[in-house]
Amino acid sequence: MKENKLVEIWGDVVAIRSLVLAISFSSFSTMGAFFLAPADDKTKQLFFGLVGALIGFIVSSVVIKPKRVITDAVEANEQHLTQQGVNDE
Repeated sequence: MKENKLVEIWGDVVAIRSLVLAISFSSFSTMGAFFLAPADDKTKQLFFGLVGALIGFIVSSVVIKPKRVITDAVEANEQHLTQQGVNDE
């Protein structure tokens, strides 16, 4: 079985592989867009860099899927009680 290496960042646990992929996508798209801007116009360089960062974020969110399963505590408790044969009646 493949073992996932995990790291805690800002109170959240993430897979190192996913983190490196997201940083790579964002870095390459940001710097790529920045270098496409005209060298003599700092405003366009900033704008292109921001658009590149947005593109990197979108690509990361599409490529890297969440691995977390969220269940409602009330729903989980009702399912547990149902499995135990307990009714509210």
